[in-house]
Amino acid sequence: MAEAHEAELQNVSKRFGEVSAVNSVSLYIQQAEFLTLLGPSGCGKTTLLRMLAGFETPDEGRVFLGGVDVTDVPPYRRDVTTVFQHYALFPHMSVFGNIAFGLERRRLSRDDIERRVARALDLVRMQGLEHRQPGELSGGQQQRVALARALVLEPKVLLLDEPLAALDLKLRKEMQLELKGLQRRLRISFVYVTHDQEEALTMSDRLVVMNAGRIEQIGRAREIYERPLNEFVAGFIGVSNIVEAVIEDVNDGYSIAAIGDASMRIPTGTFEKGSHVRMLVRPEKITISNDCSSSGLRGKIESAVYLGERTQWKVSLKDGQTITVLEQNREPFAQSEARIGETVVLGWEPQTVVILKP
Repeated sequence: MAEAHEAELQNVSKRFGEVSAVNSVSLYIQQAEFLTLLGPSGCGKTTLLRMLAGFETPDEGRVFLGGVDVTDVPPYRRDVTTVFQHYALFPHMSVFGNIAFGLERRRLSRDDIERRVARALDLVRMQGLEHRQPGELSGGQQQRVALARALVLEPKVLLLDEPLAALDLKLRKEMQLELKGLQRRLRISFVYVTHDQEEALTMSDRLVVMNAGRIEQIGRAREIYERPLNEFVAGFIGVSNIVEAVIEDVNDGYSIAAIGDASMRIPTGTFEKGSHVRMLVRPEKITISNDCSSSGLRGKIESAVYLGERTQWKVSLKDGQTITVLEQNREPFAQSEARIGETVVLGWEPQTVVILKP
């Protein structure tokens, strides 16, 4: 194992009866990184987290923490702590009692417990609330207490299983930034499970996109959004246009692809003339104009949705494909009197197109 790896999973698999939850996954967690496991429900991300925590034992493969094989080590002897979606605070204990619980189990002195609890309360901005009961706290405050209870144990790796899912949208966005800032200040590794794409893009140093018990792609947020490896990743991360085209010509710079009733430039790939390709074009990369004398891809507006700072257009092409366009409302076309059924012209820069693997 590389020295910089805080944790590692080597070829781990886990089955529940006939269901293969995780299928031969290998993954490492670097020191002081925010790693997010992202994927739809049932993709195996929570099972992977539980194997790191020790709540599940892999049927195959090994789990390492700090270079030590802990595959058969129980959770309480691993230098990790877990924050769950349901905070599981002790309702009969005060905030102080909840945070101090793990330290008392470790038989620390009272002075050490009070010092570490005070620091944890300061980290999560809960100073002065240590005597309150969980029932007297808001959802966001309870989430902070659960986080402090985990951080007070000073783990090398903090595991978070959709901890913000129960919060309202505004508070969830605030807590995303707070968690990321906290991780940077503490310089410890966070492994975060979510199915929320925006949350993952906002917080992560690296993203692990999972599907059906396997890893589809690992990379930084920008890399996965801008250059997904395959159609699943392209469709799962963000809003996507998966466009079908036929290659008309191939050259050293850009290839020419027939889409609808137009020919558009796309990056050169390993294709031959006449071959069919599927490609990703993000909605915000597309320009839209009602100047029908310009060159580009012609279509008719199916719908227009005003989203405040942006307008979302749905444009149907001659071949039946539908293209989604997102345009900032500072642009002239967004303020025009475009109507349903009006003919418009779409365009994009060739380098923004991603040719997708099956």
